[in-house]
Amino acid sequence: MSPRLARPLAYACLALSMSLVGSYVALSKPLAAAFPVFVLAWLRFGIGGLAMLHWLRKPFGEAPMTPQTRRLLFLESFLGNFLFSLCMLFGVSLTSAVAAGVIMAAIPGAVAVLSWAFLRERVAPRTWVAVACAIGGISLLGLARGGPGPAQGHAWLGNLLLVGAVLCEASYAVIGKKLTGVLSPRRITALINLWGFALVTPLGVWGALRFDFTSVRPGLWLLLVFYALAASVWTVWLWMTGLKTVPASQGGVFTVMLPVSAALVGVFVLGEPVGPLQLAAFGLALASVLLATLPLRRASQR
Repeated sequence: MSPRLARPLAYACLALSMSLVGSYVALSKPLAAAFPVFVLAWLRFGIGGLAMLHWLRKPFGEAPMTPQTRRLLFLESFLGNFLFSLCMLFGVSLTSAVAAGVIMAAIPGAVAVLSWAFLRERVAPRTWVAVACAIGGISLLGLARGGPGPAQGHAWLGNLLLVGAVLCEASYAVIGKKLTGVLSPRRITALINLWGFALVTPLGVWGALRFDFTSVRPGLWLLLVFYALAASVWTVWLWMTGLKTVPASQGGVFTVMLPVSAALVGVFVLGEPVGPLQLAAFGLALASVLLATLPLRRASQR
Protein backbone atom coordinates (compact mmCIF):
# COMPACT_ATOMS: atom_id res chain seq x y z
CA MET A 1 0.00 0.00 0.00
CA SER A 2 1.31 3.46 -0.90
CA PRO A 3 2.27 5.85 1.93
CA ARG A 4 -0.44 8.26 0.75
CA LEU A 5 -3.11 5.65 1.48
CA ALA A 6 -1.43 3.96 4.45
CA ARG A 7 -1.36 7.00 6.73
CA PRO A 8 -5.04 8.04 6.30
CA LEU A 9 -6.05 4.40 6.84
CA ALA A 10 -3.94 4.29 10.01
CA TYR A 11 -5.62 7.50 11.24
CA ALA A 12 -9.04 5.95 10.60
CA CYS A 13 -8.08 2.81 12.56
CA LEU A 14 -6.86 4.87 15.54
CA ALA A 15 -9.93 7.10 15.57
CA LEU A 16 -12.36 4.16 15.28
CA SER A 17 -10.51 2.26 18.01
CA MET A 18 -10.81 5.09 20.53
CA SER A 19 -14.41 5.80 19.50
CA LEU A 20 -15.30 2.21 20.35
CA VAL A 21 -13.46 2.47 23.67
CA GLY A 22 -15.47 5.59 24.54
CA SER A 23 -18.68 3.80 23.61
CA TYR A 24 -18.04 0.84 25.84
CA VAL A 25 -16.79 3.07 28.70
CA ALA A 26 -20.17 4.84 28.66
CA LEU A 27 -22.15 1.62 28.23
CA SER A 28 -20.20 -0.22 30.93
CA LYS A 29 -22.11 1.58 33.70
CA PRO A 30 -25.22 -0.66 33.43
CA LEU A 31 -22.95 -3.72 33.12
CA ALA A 32 -20.97 -2.75 36.24
CA ALA A 33 -24.28 -2.36 38.05
CA ALA A 34 -25.45 -5.84 36.99
CA PHE A 35 -22.23 -7.85 37.34
CA PRO A 36 -19.49 -7.84 39.99
CA VAL A 37 -16.52 -6.06 38.40
CA PHE A 38 -14.17 -9.07 38.57
CA VAL A 39 -16.81 -11.33 37.01
CA LEU A 40 -17.46 -8.74 34.29
CA ALA A 41 -13.74 -8.48 33.46
CA TRP A 42 -13.38 -12.28 33.45
CA LEU A 43 -16.32 -12.72 31.06
CA ARG A 44 -14.95 -9.95 28.83
CA PHE A 45 -11.57 -11.66 28.39
CA GLY A 46 -13.17 -15.10 28.03
CA ILE A 47 -15.60 -14.08 25.30
CA GLY A 48 -12.89 -12.13 23.50
CA GLY A 49 -10.50 -15.08 23.70
CA LEU A 50 -13.02 -17.47 22.16
CA ALA A 51 -13.52 -15.05 19.27
CA MET A 52 -9.83 -15.01 18.32
CA LEU A 53 -8.37 -18.39 19.20
CA HIS A 54 -7.13 -18.69 15.62
CA TRP A 55 -5.09 -15.48 16.04
CA LEU A 56 -2.82 -17.11 18.62
CA ARG A 57 -0.98 -19.21 16.03
CA LYS A 58 2.43 -17.87 15.05
CA PRO A 59 2.34 -16.66 11.42
CA PHE A 60 4.78 -18.18 8.94
CA GLY A 61 7.94 -16.12 8.75
CA GLU A 62 7.49 -14.32 12.09
CA ALA A 63 10.64 -14.41 14.21
CA PRO A 64 10.50 -16.21 17.59
CA MET A 65 9.67 -13.95 20.51
CA THR A 66 12.59 -12.67 22.54
CA PRO A 67 12.47 -12.43 26.36
CA GLN A 68 12.06 -8.65 26.00
CA THR A 69 9.05 -9.11 23.69
CA ARG A 70 7.47 -11.50 26.19
CA ARG A 71 7.96 -8.97 28.99
CA LEU A 72 6.43 -6.21 26.88
CA LEU A 73 3.43 -8.42 26.07
CA PHE A 74 2.87 -9.04 29.77
CA LEU A 75 3.17 -5.33 30.61
CA GLU A 76 0.86 -4.41 27.72
CA SER A 77 -1.79 -6.77 29.05
CA PHE A 78 -1.26 -6.01 32.74
CA LEU A 79 -1.43 -2.24 32.30
CA GLY A 80 -3.61 -1.80 29.20
CA ASN A 81 -6.04 -4.68 29.69
CA PHE A 82 -6.14 -5.88 33.28
CA LEU A 83 -5.50 -2.72 35.31
CA PHE A 84 -7.22 -0.40 32.82
CA SER A 85 -10.38 -2.53 32.91
CA LEU A 86 -10.48 -2.68 36.70
CA CYS A 87 -9.70 1.04 37.18
CA MET A 88 -12.22 2.05 34.52
CA LEU A 89 -15.05 -0.23 35.69
CA PHE A 90 -14.64 0.57 39.40
CA GLY A 91 -14.10 4.27 38.62
CA VAL A 92 -17.20 4.62 36.43
CA SER A 93 -19.28 2.85 39.06
CA LEU A 94 -18.14 5.26 41.82
CA THR A 95 -18.17 8.65 40.09
CA SER A 96 -20.16 10.60 37.50
CA ALA A 97 -19.97 10.20 33.73
CA VAL A 98 -19.02 13.89 33.45
CA ALA A 99 -16.02 13.38 35.75
CA ALA A 100 -14.98 10.36 33.70
CA GLY A 101 -15.05 12.41 30.48
CA VAL A 102 -12.98 15.24 31.94
CA ILE A 103 -10.37 12.90 33.43
CA MET A 104 -10.07 10.73 30.31
CA ALA A 105 -9.29 13.90 28.33
CA ALA A 106 -5.82 13.77 29.91
CA ILE A 107 -4.89 10.65 27.90
CA PRO A 108 -3.41 12.46 24.83
CA GLY A 109 -1.06 14.51 27.00
CA ALA A 110 -0.02 11.44 28.97
CA VAL A 111 0.72 9.53 25.74
CA ALA A 112 2.80 12.38 24.31
CA VAL A 113 4.86 12.72 27.50
CA LEU A 114 5.48 8.96 27.80
CA SER A 115 6.38 8.73 24.08
CA TRP A 116 8.93 11.50 24.54
CA ALA A 117 10.29 9.97 27.74
CA PHE A 118 10.49 6.28 26.77
CA LEU A 119 10.46 6.08 22.97
CA ARG A 120 12.53 9.24 22.42
CA GLU A 121 10.02 10.33 19.79
CA ARG A 122 10.20 13.93 18.70
CA VAL A 123 6.94 15.61 19.66
CA ALA A 124 6.38 18.38 17.12
CA PRO A 125 5.03 21.74 18.38
CA ARG A 126 1.87 21.20 16.34
CA THR A 127 1.23 17.92 18.17
CA TRP A 128 1.46 19.74 21.52
CA VAL A 129 -1.08 22.28 20.22
CA ALA A 130 -3.30 19.36 19.17
CA VAL A 131 -2.99 17.87 22.65
CA ALA A 132 -3.92 21.23 24.20
CA CYS A 133 -6.99 21.47 21.94
CA ALA A 134 -8.02 17.95 22.89
CA ILE A 135 -7.72 18.60 26.61
CA GLY A 136 -9.37 22.01 26.33
CA GLY A 137 -12.26 20.66 24.26
CA ILE A 138 -13.14 17.82 26.56
CA SER A 139 -12.67 19.96 29.66
CA LEU A 140 -15.07 22.47 28.12
CA LEU A 141 -17.47 19.63 27.44
CA GLY A 142 -17.32 18.66 31.10
CA LEU A 143 -17.99 22.26 32.19
CA ALA A 144 -20.83 22.55 29.70
CA ARG A 145 -22.48 19.51 31.20
CA GLY A 146 -22.18 20.99 34.64
CA GLY A 147 -18.92 19.44 35.78
CA PRO A 148 -18.74 16.73 38.36
CA GLY A 149 -21.80 16.42 40.48
CA PRO A 150 -22.10 16.88 44.21
CA ALA A 151 -19.54 15.00 46.18
CA GLN A 152 -20.71 11.49 46.82
CA GLY A 153 -19.36 9.07 49.39
CA HIS A 154 -16.69 7.52 47.20
CA ALA A 155 -16.57 9.88 44.20
CA TRP A 156 -13.00 10.89 45.08
CA LEU A 157 -11.94 7.25 44.87
CA GLY A 158 -13.69 6.86 41.53
CA ASN A 159 -11.86 9.91 40.18
CA LEU A 160 -8.54 8.57 41.46
CA LEU A 161 -9.17 5.22 39.78
CA LEU A 162 -9.94 6.98 36.50
CA VAL A 163 -6.61 8.84 36.77
CA GLY A 164 -5.04 5.40 37.10
CA ALA A 165 -6.93 4.30 33.98
CA VAL A 166 -5.48 7.31 32.11
CA LEU A 167 -1.93 6.28 33.00
CA CYS A 168 -2.65 2.66 32.05
CA GLU A 169 -4.08 3.68 28.66
CA ALA A 170 -1.10 5.95 27.94
CA SER A 171 1.33 3.13 28.82
CA TYR A 172 -0.68 0.79 26.58
CA ALA A 173 -0.25 3.16 23.62
CA VAL A 174 3.50 3.51 24.12
CA ILE A 175 4.25 -0.20 24.70
CA GLY A 176 2.02 -1.11 21.76
CA LYS A 177 4.21 0.96 19.44
CA LYS A 178 7.25 -1.14 20.37
CA LEU A 179 5.35 -4.41 19.94
CA THR A 180 4.07 -3.58 16.45
CA GLY A 181 7.69 -3.60 15.29
CA VAL A 182 8.07 -7.34 15.98
CA LEU A 183 4.57 -8.91 16.05
CA SER A 184 1.46 -8.67 13.88
CA PRO A 185 -1.54 -6.69 15.26
CA ARG A 186 -3.69 -9.84 15.35
CA ARG A 187 -1.19 -11.83 17.37
CA ILE A 188 -0.59 -8.96 19.80
CA THR A 189 -4.35 -8.69 20.31
CA ALA A 190 -4.80 -12.39 21.01
CA LEU A 191 -1.75 -12.74 23.28
CA ILE A 192 -2.46 -9.77 25.53
CA ASN A 193 -6.08 -10.91 25.86
CA LEU A 194 -4.85 -14.36 26.91
CA TRP A 195 -2.64 -12.75 29.56
CA GLY A 196 -5.59 -10.65 30.74
CA PHE A 197 -7.77 -13.76 31.05
CA ALA A 198 -5.07 -15.55 33.06
CA LEU A 199 -4.59 -12.58 35.40
CA VAL A 200 -8.27 -12.08 36.19
CA THR A 201 -9.37 -15.75 36.30
CA PRO A 202 -8.74 -16.36 40.05
CA LEU A 203 -10.76 -13.28 41.02
CA GLY A 204 -13.36 -13.94 38.32
CA VAL A 205 -14.00 -17.53 39.40
CA TRP A 206 -14.17 -16.45 43.05
CA GLY A 207 -16.82 -13.86 42.16
CA ALA A 208 -18.73 -16.16 39.80
CA LEU A 209 -19.22 -18.80 42.52
CA ARG A 210 -21.09 -16.19 44.59
CA PHE A 211 -23.09 -14.55 41.77
CA ASP A 212 -26.64 -15.36 40.60
CA PHE A 213 -26.37 -15.29 36.80
CA THR A 214 -30.14 -15.77 36.41
CA SER A 215 -30.64 -12.22 37.73
CA VAL A 216 -29.13 -10.71 34.56
CA ARG A 217 -31.62 -9.50 31.93
CA PRO A 218 -31.25 -10.86 28.34
CA GLY A 219 -30.52 -7.38 26.96
CA LEU A 220 -27.53 -7.04 29.27
CA TRP A 221 -26.08 -10.30 27.96
CA LEU A 222 -26.15 -8.83 24.44
CA LEU A 223 -24.49 -5.67 25.75
CA LEU A 224 -21.86 -7.86 27.43
CA VAL A 225 -21.04 -9.57 24.12
CA PHE A 226 -20.62 -6.17 22.43
CA TYR A 227 -18.44 -4.95 25.31
CA ALA A 228 -16.25 -8.06 25.22
CA LEU A 229 -15.71 -8.00 21.45
CA ALA A 230 -15.15 -4.24 21.36
CA ALA A 231 -12.78 -4.18 24.34
CA SER A 232 -10.80 -7.36 23.66
CA VAL A 233 -10.82 -7.71 19.87
CA TRP A 234 -11.88 -4.75 17.71
CA THR A 235 -10.31 -1.82 19.58
CA VAL A 236 -6.97 -3.55 20.22
CA TRP A 237 -6.56 -4.78 16.62
CA LEU A 238 -7.51 -1.37 15.20
CA TRP A 239 -5.10 0.42 17.55
CA MET A 240 -2.15 -1.88 16.83
CA THR A 241 -2.84 -1.65 13.08
CA GLY A 242 -2.76 2.16 13.22
CA LEU A 243 0.39 2.25 15.34
CA LYS A 244 2.35 0.33 12.70
CA THR A 245 2.32 3.54 10.62
CA VAL A 246 1.81 6.42 13.07
CA PRO A 247 4.18 7.50 15.90
CA ALA A 248 2.77 6.80 19.36
CA SER A 249 2.88 10.50 20.35
CA GLN A 250 0.80 11.45 17.31
CA GLY A 251 -1.49 8.45 17.66
CA GLY A 252 -2.11 9.43 21.26
CA VAL A 253 -4.03 12.49 20.11
CA PHE A 254 -6.70 10.15 18.73
CA THR A 255 -7.49 9.13 22.29
CA VAL A 256 -9.51 12.35 22.32
CA MET A 257 -12.15 10.28 20.54
CA LEU A 258 -12.60 8.25 23.73
CA PRO A 259 -14.30 10.93 25.87
CA VAL A 260 -15.97 12.47 22.80
CA SER A 261 -17.66 9.20 21.86
CA ALA A 262 -18.58 8.58 25.49
CA ALA A 263 -20.27 11.98 25.55
CA LEU A 264 -22.07 11.26 22.25
CA VAL A 265 -23.42 8.01 23.67
CA GLY A 266 -24.68 10.01 26.65
CA VAL A 267 -26.42 12.51 24.36
CA PHE A 268 -27.91 10.20 21.74
CA VAL A 269 -28.39 6.97 23.69
CA LEU A 270 -29.02 8.24 27.21
CA GLY A 271 -30.87 11.40 26.13
CA GLU A 272 -28.66 14.02 27.76
CA PRO A 273 -29.12 17.60 26.40
CA VAL A 274 -26.60 19.31 24.08
CA GLY A 275 -26.02 23.06 23.77
CA PRO A 276 -23.61 25.65 22.32
CA LEU A 277 -20.80 24.87 24.77
CA GLN A 278 -20.94 21.18 23.91
CA LEU A 279 -20.74 22.03 20.20
CA ALA A 280 -17.74 24.29 20.84
CA ALA A 281 -16.06 21.43 22.71
CA PHE A 282 -16.56 19.10 19.77
CA GLY A 283 -15.09 21.80 17.51
CA LEU A 284 -11.92 21.89 19.61
CA ALA A 285 -11.71 18.11 19.56
CA LEU A 286 -12.02 18.09 15.76
CA ALA A 287 -9.31 20.77 15.54
CA SER A 288 -6.98 18.56 17.60
CA VAL A 289 -7.45 15.64 15.19
CA LEU A 290 -6.89 17.86 12.14
CA LEU A 291 -3.71 19.34 13.64
CA ALA A 292 -2.43 15.85 14.35
CA THR A 293 -3.23 14.34 10.96
CA LEU A 294 -2.73 17.02 8.27
CA PRO A 295 0.57 16.32 6.50
CA LEU A 296 3.58 18.40 7.46
CA ARG A 297 5.26 20.50 4.75
CA ARG A 298 8.62 18.97 5.58
CA ALA A 299 9.48 15.31 5.96
CA SER A 300 6.87 13.37 7.84
CA GLN A 301 7.43 12.63 11.50
CA ARG A 302 8.82 9.15 12.01
